[in-house]
Amino acid sequence: MEFFKKNTKIDFLNSRIITGTISIAVLIFSTITLVMNGLNWGLDFTGGTQLEIAYQQPVDLRDIRDALNKNGYEQALVQNYGTSKDVLINVPSMDGANQGTQIKNIVRILPGATVQRVEFIGPQVGQELMSKGMLAIIISVIFTMVYIAMRFEYRLAVCSAVALAHDPILILGIFSFYQLEFDLKALAALLAVIGYSLNDTIVVFDRVRENFKKYRKKTPSDIMNLSINQTLSRTIITSMLTLTVVVALYVYGGETLKGFSLTMILGVVFGTYSSIYVAGTLAITLGLSRADMLPRPKATYDDRP
Repeated sequence: MEFFKKNTKIDFLNSRIITGTISIAVLIFSTITLVMNGLNWGLDFTGGTQLEIAYQQPVDLRDIRDALNKNGYEQALVQNYGTSKDVLINVPSMDGANQGTQIKNIVRILPGATVQRVEFIGPQVGQELMSKGMLAIIISVIFTMVYIAMRFEYRLAVCSAVALAHDPILILGIFSFYQLEFDLKALAALLAVIGYSLNDTIVVFDRVRENFKKYRKKTPSDIMNLSINQTLSRTIITSMLTLTVVVALYVYGGETLKGFSLTMILGVVFGTYSSIYVAGTLAITLGLSRADMLPRPKATYDDRP
């Protein structure tokens, strides 16, 4: 495949109008979806009841889910923990429902089950987790901009911030459109995606700086294209290997890791796209030049006033 060659000559910037239009359109769609539908917050954020129950014999989780669904607990999350005899049930808070009554109903629905532990997560705790999670994302983006501005140039800091915001917004848009449950594990994956995308972007920018020093006669567009092509095989191979792991988690990790693994899958795909088509293209559009990337010559004695 051409992507795995060491010296590809793909003109990525030639399609920047098309890719830019697609990115803007999808970002607008994701933002509108988030505003209109919001997110389907998980138990970590909304509050609810968590029950650990045990059986004498191994139990089929599908039977437990079917029993709960038939009795009005469609949003309950059921998973094994420890052994196939131990089951963890997460039930969202219901309006007007008493916690004790709710637990008794679940035990009645599931004959043969013995309650080992009950934990209640209040809505206030969920709201605090939500606000702290969003704050963590904002702080990480701000510090990323500061780091890149100090290491490279302020235009690249802006481009990196846009690329970093691009990926989470698209991921959240998909979660909102399909009303997929967004919990703390998905939020952790979202933060990991920001770091993953940033790493790819910095690799490209580092190569851009090296190539500006090496090729004095090439234009900024040529330098950006050359740098992306030089790092392309590394980017694709890293993304493929990461995807292999997170797809395996999605398929075999069970319901508990669905949100985490899906967020990582989307993040790897969008992060690879943004590091190739968003960050570099935007830098050229903002007027990145050779003088911005190369160190300024020190003033000599004669140049001093």
